[in-house]
Amino acid sequence: MGQPANIPLEIDCKSVKAKLDSKADFLLLDCREADEYQKVHIDKAKLVPMSVIQDRAGELEAYKKKEIVVYCHHGGRSLKVTHWLRSQGFTNVQSMAGGIDLWSVDIDPKLSRY
Repeated sequence: MGQPANIPLEIDCKSVKAKLDSKADFLLLDCREADEYQKVHIDKAKLVPMSVIQDRAGELEAYKKKEIVVYCHHGGRSLKVTHWLRSQGFTNVQSMAGGIDLWSVDIDPKLSRY
């Protein structure tokens, strides 16, 4: 089985926005900590902090064969989570390049930056 053919590790903010706008069936996963999520987050995102994802991976089981897009502040943590989820058998996971910081610049300037 392995990974689907050539799914890039990263996806850009505009592509994620297009998925949200088209109501695509995918999970938008915020892997930042709860205090960061409370400051600012993308609507429809599910918060599962990187620090507890191993303990809470069962909550993601329903998405094992579906598309998951992970984001964090700038893209570092979400890349780590993307690698980890792929190693756990999640077949269609990507990290949102630039994180919520780039999202607030390119997509939704009303969101606060930190």
